Amino acid sequence: MKVVVENLTGTLFYIQVGNDATVEDLKKEIEAQQKLPCDRLILILDTDSSPLMTKEEEKASLIDCGVQDGSHIYLFFNPLDDDSKDHFVFTSP
Repeated sequence: MKVVVENLTGTLFYIQVGNDATVEDLKKEIEAQQKLPCDRLILILDTDSSPLMTKEEEKASLIDCGVQDGSHIYLFFNPLDDDSKDHFVFTSP
């Protein structure tokens, strides 16, 4: 399956993963291709319900999360753990 990923700057790139891939597999492929730390990635699927692919869902298959061939996924990052008291949290509407 091939998905399109859009980062915070609006740049699009394509990621190819197997049809049986998990969220974790997708994150690792993004890390390998884009040199981004997979442990900080937040993935949001562009659908009506906008499910947030959380750490707890990493072992779930992409298909179970609603991802299909050609799906558009938005890429965000968890903040660095810098002992700062100001942290932002993304929530689903």
